Amino acid sequence: MAHDYDLIVIGGGPAGYAAAIRASQLGKKALCIEKDKLGGICLNWGCIPTKALLTNAHLAELLQNHGANFGFTGKAAWNFTQMIGRSRDVASRLNKGIEGLFKKYKVGHKVGVARVTKPHTVQVGNETLTAANILVATGARPRPLPGAEYDGKVIITSKEAMSLAQQPKSLIIIGAGPIGLEFGYFYNAIGTKVTVVEMMPRVLPAEDEEVSAALEKSLSKRGIEILTSSKTTKFTKGPKGIKVEVETPSGTRTLEAELMLVAVGVTGNVEEVLDPKLGVELFKNHIKADPKSGYKTNVPGLFAVGDVIGPPWLAHVAHHEAISAVEAMFGKAHHPVDYSIIPGCTYTDPGVASVGLTEKAAIEAGHKVRIGRFPFFASGRALAADETEGFVKLVFDATHGELLGAHIIGSQATEMISELVLAKRLEATEEEIMSTMHPHPTFSEAIMEAAGQASGESVHI
Repeated sequence: MAHDYDLIVIGGGPAGYAAAIRASQLGKKALCIEKDKLGGICLNWGCIPTKALLTNAHLAELLQNHGANFGFTGKAAWNFTQMIGRSRDVASRLNKGIEGLFKKYKVGHKVGVARVTKPHTVQVGNETLTAANILVATGARPRPLPGAEYDGKVIITSKEAMSLAQQPKSLIIIGAGPIGLEFGYFYNAIGTKVTVVEMMPRVLPAEDEEVSAALEKSLSKRGIEILTSSKTTKFTKGPKGIKVEVETPSGTRTLEAELMLVAVGVTGNVEEVLDPKLGVELFKNHIKADPKSGYKTNVPGLFAVGDVIGPPWLAHVAHHEAISAVEAMFGKAHHPVDYSIIPGCTYTDPGVASVGLTEKAAIEAGHKVRIGRFPFFASGRALAADETEGFVKLVFDATHGELLGAHIIGSQATEMISELVLAKRLEATEEEIMSTMHPHPTFSEAIMEAAGQASGESVHI
């Protein structure tokens, strides 16, 4: 049976637009349907514009906390509206870049709400389209707290947090994962009173315990109040903002703020896109797709990738899943995603980045481990930049020297982690990392030094 397209992609985020472009590169007729702007949440309301705001925060902190050391004697003033405007401009420029890529690779593009009505069939408005393959890449949306549903005015998501008309004087953040802490860092840096509430015993619960403890100490020192092992019990909205009752280890507290940002997780965008008659298998409001088969669902010709299929809900994971799926469906050598080598990044300052096993996880998996640490206060480059907070921590298998995990907290952590992702992918050993020449002076030398410290061969500590 002839179809209108070889591939219809629903969703134009990091997974969707990449899938459509890759299919076109392989000589296939591809169409991408997106109900909003190309780039999805990540480019327009997530990864990219938040990093623009965080760059502003870092600049503010650099002058406020380090300016005197550099000889800066003035007083900096900040325009909140301009900060937000620059962030939106960055997103807009990249959005236009994707439009240009679609033209370059002859990818079809429609704006509208798409719905898979039956196998190989998509409805967009009054138009019915068919494709040999359909790829759902509709992402995810913030999950609300029961009893504190989003209203976009007092109880907000990350989307509203990056486009406020004016800076709030106070902000409560529920959730101390990457999103919560990044917004907490930004608003605290520009003068908002920030309180973070986290149900787990520590911030960034998925990270290595040493790193989590170091980041919590650093953010607390900067003025962010962090309540861990704490649970919200009651929310009351009023004319001046919101009151939140919180059960903490030291008793019940009542917090008040102009706004409350809820960042406790996401749920898949599956409702609009799938006709219930299709019988697509779901789990926890995400589509069940099999990575081993190229992300096939239980419906013939229907695939799904990215946040809509579940954790780890990361843009770079979504991108690689999309490429893997497209190459598999069109007969190119399948390159499966290795879920054991996924970098995680939190763009606070100091930043946090990691890959592989934590020390605790490695021990629980039965490894005898050897740990290498190198603090940035011993790094010449970090001293020159006056950014000496943090350390590199490498987890090695003590028997074979294999790199099991890498954990960095520091100003350049999110840039440095790629070297260690590659090292782990290539099964690099402690000796190989230590003997690899790193340029001097650089922050990345700390990786070489940490590997050397594990075996007592670092000469700088």
